[in-house]
Amino acid sequence: MTSTPGTAPGTPPGGQSRLRRRAGTAAVAALLLAGIPVGAAVSADAGTPKTATGPQGQKLTVSATTGLDPAKQKVRVQGEGYGLTTGIYVALCKDNGDNRVPSPCLGGADMSGGSKTSQWIVPPGDPYEGDLAQAFGPGGTFDVEIEIAEKGDGLDCAEVACSVVTRADHRAAGDRTQDVRIPVAFAGQDPGDGGGEGVDVPAGTVSYKSAAEFTTAGKPLDLLLHPDSKKLYVGADNLPDTADVDERGLHVLNPENGTSESWISQAPGSTGALRASAAARIAGPLPGDGVVYNYPLRGVGSAKSGDEAATGVWLAGSTITDIAPGTTPDTVLVAQGATLSEIERATGTATRTLTLPGGTQFAADPERGALWFTDFAAGKLHRVDLTSFTVSGSFDLPGGPGMTGFTETDPATGAVWVGVDRSVLVFDAAGTLVKTLVGKDLARDAAFDTASGRAYVVWQDGGDLSDPANDNNGTLTVYGTEDFAVAAQDLSLPGNHSQAGAASLAVEPGGATVFVTSPAEGKITKLVRQVSPLVTRAPADLTAKEGEEVALGAEAEGTPEPTVRWQVSTDGAQTWKDVEGATDSALTFTARTAQDGYRYRAEFRNDVGTTRTAAVKLTVTAATGGGDTGGDTGGNGDASNGVGSTGSDGATGGDGGTQTSGGSTTGDSGSTGGSTGTSGGSSGTAGGSGSTVGGGVGGGTGTAATSGGGSLAATGATVMSVTLAAAGLVGAGVLVHRRARRRAEGAL
Repeated sequence: MTSTPGTAPGTPPGGQSRLRRRAGTAAVAALLLAGIPVGAAVSADAGTPKTATGPQGQKLTVSATTGLDPAKQKVRVQGEGYGLTTGIYVALCKDNGDNRVPSPCLGGADMSGGSKTSQWIVPPGDPYEGDLAQAFGPGGTFDVEIEIAEKGDGLDCAEVACSVVTRADHRAAGDRTQDVRIPVAFAGQDPGDGGGEGVDVPAGTVSYKSAAEFTTAGKPLDLLLHPDSKKLYVGADNLPDTADVDERGLHVLNPENGTSESWISQAPGSTGALRASAAARIAGPLPGDGVVYNYPLRGVGSAKSGDEAATGVWLAGSTITDIAPGTTPDTVLVAQGATLSEIERATGTATRTLTLPGGTQFAADPERGALWFTDFAAGKLHRVDLTSFTVSGSFDLPGGPGMTGFTETDPATGAVWVGVDRSVLVFDAAGTLVKTLVGKDLARDAAFDTASGRAYVVWQDGGDLSDPANDNNGTLTVYGTEDFAVAAQDLSLPGNHSQAGAASLAVEPGGATVFVTSPAEGKITKLVRQVSPLVTRAPADLTAKEGEEVALGAEAEGTPEPTVRWQVSTDGAQTWKDVEGATDSALTFTARTAQDGYRYRAEFRNDVGTTRTAAVKLTVTAATGGGDTGGDTGGNGDASNGVGSTGSDGATGGDGGTQTSGGSTTGDSGSTGGSTGTSGGSSGTAGGSGSTVGGGVGGGTGTAATSGGGSLAATGATVMSVTLAAAGLVGAGVLVHRRARRRAEGAL
């Protein structure tokens, strides 16, 4: 796809944020840098130092931009070409993208001249020149030093994109002509902002949305997505709202659309006779298909899709309160209150038994030979060695006795996650508390995706609307299992409260799909992951000569797959307009001198958000004479037959001719350097279709062109196809990387 950008400037974006004017120097000092907009194009070179160009040709240079000391780093900031009628501030700020106010900024205006976290530069003779501000040098120059840090004054550059910026001072807060920015990265961060600028949400933001609701499994109590058969197993009780059908039992659903594939409602009771039984908790999968599960009160059964009834045994003793796979394929671990047993599934015989001080539920970690038994009433967590079947450690659950939540182990790390009231306590494999996650609802269940290193937690509302803390809506949260950072936007679960039972969840490997139960509503909500566009290949600044074909390329990933459109700015990145028809990853066009200084960017969109690449600058120079290019004007000869009408001087005659539809060029190659158009034309004819002329003493030497295209005016080289031209940008050193940090910026 080839598009030629128009020359008319686009309409300016609306909603410019402005600083409110403050009365008095003291008030200004506290608020000068509360919102500093940015909007200049930045060089694609990620090295240090780095230079950026402003909308009026200003040059801003920062001495160091990557690997900065998080505690304190002095950087030298130099500028030239700034307006001598407007004061500016120099500071480190959160970078919110083109024409968007960055906030917060590190420090404020250095009114005392001592903090050095920011600098105020004013025109010579300004009333503030002296103790409060320094004056521009000749040509709008300045040379200052500021001290910056990764965190401070509400700014955390470990979590958000930051830049050293200039902007007009508080006396011209709406003036965008002084805005220039240079991204910086502290030690341990990726340099720059290769993921692009998120417009409405940060680039690469992960979120989940409801894709379907399944109401075919009664009152769902527990879930398991079978790793082999990929079927969704649902342990269910009867839903009182559907009085015509008793829906207790084990339901097998198609996870794509929720249709019922099987329903096992019968299981052997205390006498061995089959009876209608709910499936209270699923222990784990059977090889190939099927699950082991607990049915009330003391039943341990197994079934797979298509079975008429479950097989099972009825245990002696008290009610089963938890169940998990045993240490061998033929056994299961069962908690009956504070009694932990390993039993044979076929006979119900206990092979090992241990009585703990108290508790009701547990989570097994067979990979590490451990089992974590939770006593919520006493605020204790016990570690059981599965080899010796003895207690190997006891740990406190901070906060004292709490409402029973969940106990789950992360199979990848061995960490145990315990839900207590409105918190999740995370202990490492040694029993050390390493993190406390606090939610606004009751922590009810957790599931882990080892493929992505994510933990999913479902929180239920208390359901009592007389309590101000309740709103009847639950929440799904996602965390990284290594750093516990939020890995997706929180998702509200309307109507999911705990009055009719605890919610549970299941996660598809890779985390693309999550299933969450709502017992009170008798439904399972299918959630699908979506990701806002994240730039994976960005364009770079480029220089071309008049008449040369140029190409820009950009790519982004996201879910759903993002669309792209190219945009152009003719006023130094202040306003933008769409390039008509430019909706491919590659934008190619013929450079004209009128486009010198234009900025270009790619904008990617999907249902989640919009992300733009950093603006890049096109520099267009006039075509040179003396035959350097192998053909450009051809003495104004006719493009189709190469016959010159007026001729050209020796300086331009060597530049060759004009590309024809067949791909040949016409031009002059006479010994005098192209004294007449006729001479140039005859040479063009001699060249033939697909060839180039422009040689000779005065004209230099051309290079053969392909039959499908002309030659690059800048070099005389063969014009590449759009695909090869775009690929060449990458080969030439276009920066490609994925953002590893700052997936979500928070409410700043």
